[in-house]
Formats: sequence, structure tokens, C-alpha cells
Amino acid sequence: MGASLSNTTENGSATGGGTGLGDVPESCVACVFMYLTPPEICNLARLNRAFRGAASSDAVWESKLPCNYRQMLHLLPPWRHVGLPKKGIFALLSRPVPFDDDNKEVWLDRVSGRICMSISSKAMSITGSEDRRHWNWFPTKESRFHVVAYCQQVWWFEVSGIVKFPFPPDIYTLTFRIHLGKYFKRLGRRVPNFEHTHGWDLGPVRYELSTSDGQHAVSECFLHEVEQDDAKKRGCWIEYKVGEFIVNRSDPVTEVRFSMKQIDCTHSKGGLCVDSVSITPAM
Repeated sequence: MGASLSNTTENGSATGGGTGLGDVPESCVACVFMYLTPPEICNLARLNRAFRGAASSDAVWESKLPCNYRQMLHLLPPWRHVGLPKKGIFALLSRPVPFDDDNKEVWLDRVSGRICMSISSKAMSITGSEDRRHWNWFPTKESRFHVVAYCQQVWWFEVSGIVKFPFPPDIYTLTFRIHLGKYFKRLGRRVPNFEHTHGWDLGPVRYELSTSDGQHAVSECFLHEVEQDDAKKRGCWIEYKVGEFIVNRSDPVTEVRFSMKQIDCTHSKGGLCVDSVSITPAM
């Protein structure tokens, strides 16, 4: 295969006068591309003119876009997408598209074309967040939203949210992104601080998700145990999987509710950062 490709000219014909890759009709190449991933298509587009033409085909890239891509485009100003070929639309939607006051983002996975979403803690309801003695916000480059919520000390811990979106049919995983302790920079190095982290070993945190069509998932864990499962996680962000839900159709729009709570008021707890919730395709 490598030898034959090296003997192929720009037009795709073999140097010895025989047939080559360039003699394959562009329509046939396009049919093959429909079974490949976007990165594979882009790599093959460099081979010759016929492959480049097929790699720009609207039919090829239409097959890589999810059924709800037009609803995603409605989240953007028209000047950003009107007139774009399907390849350009795929490239545009594979970058984060913000909505709901920029507190939520949705994008396409560059390899699979499947929908991914992230929801900032700013878009969630946090019990007691209006009282700076209990909660505050601090900026950080470690969050895609550039800000996280920090729980200093509470007795009633509850963070919840809701999202309505025309998810295309797929199986999705919902994950909370949290961080035990606070962190700061010292001499250019990241330094975690667990001085005010307490109470999470006295009771489990309850995670929950539910959908508008009746799906429900519940799980519990002690946060300090999640951290200790892997020594590398101490002082790092923890991705905690709440559960999965299935979408069979985009219409009607799917509503997903989620929460994270520890409402045992017999003890206080604190020293926890809450960044975001992610909804991604299940593997």
C-alpha cells in the first residue's frame, strides 16, 4: 500500500501508466468517506484532487452532523453560519457554542460527531450561595467557564440544576466536576489547600438525575473516599459519574434535572469547589 501511494501523482494516476487512486470516481470516494471519522477524512484529503473534492462534499459532512444541528445553529448569530458548507458547519459546531447567558456550552465531538454539553455552577441553584459566609466564587483558568463555586462551610449542602435541549438519540452520561479543598498559585506552581475541608467523611453525598420521560438514577458516595481511591486525585479535579440516560428522539425536547446534596444537618461541611456538570455520550 505504501509503495503504491508513493508512486501516485497529484492527479492520482500511477507513474507507470496504470490506474491509480486518482482514477477512482469522486462519488465513490465520497461513499467510502461516509464510513470514516472526520479526522480520517481530513487526512485522506491530502492524497489527491479527487480525495480533496470528496472530502469537501456536503453529502459527506451532512452524514457526520447530528440530526439536531440546525437547533444548535440557532444558538449562534446568523452571520456566523449562513452560507457555510456542511464541512464549515461541522468545524463551527465542534467548538463550544454558548447559550443561557454563556453559562452552558454545547459542541460536537471532533471524532464521533456526537453531542457534548457542559453546565457551569453559575447556572445551578445553590442553597445559601447568597451568603458569603457559606459560599463564594473565585476565578480560575481551570474551569471552561473561568469561575467556580467554593463552599466554605454549610450545614445544608445542595446544588441542583436543569437543562432542556433537543438531544439527538443516544446514550448519555452525566458527571459532576468537583474539587476537594481550594487551590492557589505560589511561585508559578499550583498548590492545593485542604485546611477548611471537613465533614465529608461523616456522611455520603447523594447524586441524582431524572429526565422528562421518567428515567431516574441515584448514587451515593463519601467524597473523601473518592479522593483516596487514587493518590493522584488528591488536590485534583474529580469527575464523578452520576448515571446515564437514554434519548430515543429529539422531539419532544429532553429535560434533565440533576442534583448533588448532603443535607444531614447534624454536622457542618466545607472546603469544596463545584465547577460544572458534563453531559457526554456514553462509551
